[in-house]
Amino acid sequence: MSHRSGLIAGITGALLARAALTRVLLFKLRRDVAKLNGGDRGPLLAGYAENAVLHFNEGPHRWSGEHRGKAQIDRFLQDFTRAGINGEIRALWIGGPPWAMTLVVRFDDWAKGPDGRQIYSNRTMLLARTSWGRIVEQQDFYEDTSRILALEESLREIGVEPVAQHL
Repeated sequence: MSHRSGLIAGITGALLARAALTRVLLFKLRRDVAKLNGGDRGPLLAGYAENAVLHFNEGPHRWSGEHRGKAQIDRFLQDFTRAGINGEIRALWIGGPPWAMTLVVRFDDWAKGPDGRQIYSNRTMLLARTSWGRIVEQQDFYEDTSRILALEESLREIGVEPVAQHL
């Protein structure tokens, strides 16, 4: 094998490995979100480091602010499931080495009220930094933050209070 064909084979192998990693991560994340949609926070929460930080849009709503550590992220996810929000990962992009990867996720979410009427729908980009497969920092960017405020109002109207008020 010549130097040139060895180089091409190496580059091809690296590209195929990156594509395979993306597919595996997408499968895992979609499975974890499906569990979350069913009310099981465990698989998704397990993907966060103990000292992870989740940054969410500021505002007068239950998800606002910075959530530090797994316990606070779990409360965030409890509010997510309590509100009846469901979501779906539409796309995933990854970069960096396995010990310090960056993930960008296109995530769409929605919620229905007790009568089955849709009370919320939004599109999100999640930016996550990882260390050896665990999320250490995540920031969520919503297409329309006013929809989160409207959801908060709808939830209060139907009596769904934030989890923190029930602890």
